Amino acid sequence: MTRRTFFPALTAAGAAPVLAFQEGDQAVRRKGRLKQSVTNGVFPRGRSLEENARDAARLGAKGYDLIGPKDWPVLKKHGLVPAMVPGFGGTIPDALNRRENHDAIEKSMNAGIELCAQEGAPNLITFSGNRRGMSDAEGADNCVLFLNKVKAHAEDKGVTICMELLNSKVNHKDYMCDHASWGVEVIKRVNSARVKLLYDIYHMQIMDGDIVRTLRENIRYIAHFHTGGVPGRHEIDETQELNYRFVARAIADLGFSGFIAHEYSPAEGHDALKSLEQAMDLVDV
Repeated sequence: MTRRTFFPALTAAGAAPVLAFQEGDQAVRRKGRLKQSVTNGVFPRGRSLEENARDAARLGAKGYDLIGPKDWPVLKKHGLVPAMVPGFGGTIPDALNRRENHDAIEKSMNAGIELCAQEGAPNLITFSGNRRGMSDAEGADNCVLFLNKVKAHAEDKGVTICMELLNSKVNHKDYMCDHASWGVEVIKRVNSARVKLLYDIYHMQIMDGDIVRTLRENIRYIAHFHTGGVPGRHEIDETQELNYRFVARAIADLGFSGFIAHEYSPAEGHDALKSLEQAMDLVDV
């Protein structure tokens, strides 16, 4: 199984100086209604995970998404949880909607569930896969078939399997789990507290819009969030179309106890760490 790829943070010659934290700096104290996580792509390009984890912790993050087991000691050193674990649930184009993938992914996912349970990682990512001419109904049947095979193991170990919602309009052409309604129906049919959705707000704004009403109606089927500005998947500030403070407040008001993770790519010329601090302030409701 290949690890998920990231949107790299963009920097440019002549950009504003990068905000840097020094040893001994005090961590930002967050309100705590929402636990925040980060991804590699929000940081300046070319830095080490050690540097990124240090700055994430100083900014008040509690988790770090899409980092594999070999790097978990770095996260642990800085008090960060591997909040969404990649590498065990197939790939974006090839995953659960094809029965011929099931045996290999089942073996991999069961190993991943064991590892997550041992190390206290709460969530493991998976995908529907691309359509390639398959009907959405057949794909849903195949995803449900697979998830029913592994849900008892996830329940026993206290690890949540999260199928990610992605857009098929801009970034992931032909991806099947591209509307919240399709993803929710799959999760309803599996009917397990340990099989839920990773709701990527950026992707679902592109495909569905109507974000807050959708969340209010379906929050029990969602275990994790990703952020990103629309259009462009850059900062979540006033340069894009969503009111992320309103969205974050709605999530918190629903009693959501999982992570909201930042997965945008800073616009060219922006100070990446300053952008991250602003994003974390914005959803600190």
